Amino acid sequence: MSFEFIKKLPTPEEIREQFPLPASLAELKKERDAEIKDVLTGKSNKFLVIVGPCSADNETAVCDYVSRLGKVNEKVKDKLILIPRIYTNKPRTTGEGYKGIASQPDPEKKPDFLAGLIAMRKMQIRAIEESGLTAADEMLYPENWLYVSDILSYVAIGARSVEDQQHRLTVSGFDVPAGMKNPTSGDFAVMLNSVYAAQRPHSFTYRGYEVSTTGNVLAHTVLRGAVNKHGNSIPNYHYEDLNFLLGLYNERDLKNPACIIDSNHNNSNKQFAQQIRIVKEVMHSRKLNADIHNLVKGVMIESYIEEGCQKVGGGVYGKSITDPCLGWADTEKLIYDIADYE
Repeated sequence: MSFEFIKKLPTPEEIREQFPLPASLAELKKERDAEIKDVLTGKSNKFLVIVGPCSADNETAVCDYVSRLGKVNEKVKDKLILIPRIYTNKPRTTGEGYKGIASQPDPEKKPDFLAGLIAMRKMQIRAIEESGLTAADEMLYPENWLYVSDILSYVAIGARSVEDQQHRLTVSGFDVPAGMKNPTSGDFAVMLNSVYAAQRPHSFTYRGYEVSTTGNVLAHTVLRGAVNKHGNSIPNYHYEDLNFLLGLYNERDLKNPACIIDSNHNNSNKQFAQQIRIVKEVMHSRKLNADIHNLVKGVMIESYIEEGCQKVGGGVYGKSITDPCLGWADTEKLIYDIADYE
């Protein structure tokens, strides 16, 4: 075997005991989860804005950013629910590059998974304490879910993970919303099959146990654009795309039809400034059609303190070291603009 077993990592229970979520924050999460659930089930007309860095690479900068979001949330909370993106695992197309704080707490040093698990949990808890907002993360590794299951209010399943059986089955055991992205091919049927699977009960093996789940009725779709065979980006946020998705939902036995629009990735061709225009077009489409208004429950925006991106070690505080992000000033204005649409 070419595996080198370096060290055995603590179980999720051991990490959670060492770094517990305070009771007051657990109650806050319970309240936030209920508010977000009401949006997905149609009981609330509020709009979800899942916004934050491409990757949460630095605790101080991330918590600074999320604290700013918390102040903005107070001004728009009658219309919007802001959910900070605190993405601690970063998928890499080629397998190379920075893979997130959960595996590499210092981007300029070698991976350290034990330190990463601790850094991930400490950052998420600090962010809640300082902002009053519970966060979203991407579940890149299903076996890591229990390390953060008590602190996250939203989970995204990425375009490269959405067809994976273990991801779908693990989501079926969540008690929080899970956004299933369309695959990089753009196939809506694959995405909807993933939602169907996640909404059903399953029996499977997980972290050395035989487990069963009851299904997650809050699983829903996320449109993030696609790539054609030539590697060109194909957006899928336009009115026609939303209407087409609505028709597919109507053909299927799925609970709580809902969609979130990812304004970056292949929808923007990673041109981060285009996110402003894309979000506004989505909001306009919701105004044009009551059914689309009911289907589209929110948007995702990649944003950080400083706009653009830099290489690892670039030294600019609050600037992405992965995909380029919208800057804070533009982000704040966009959030207020979204609230005005509502």
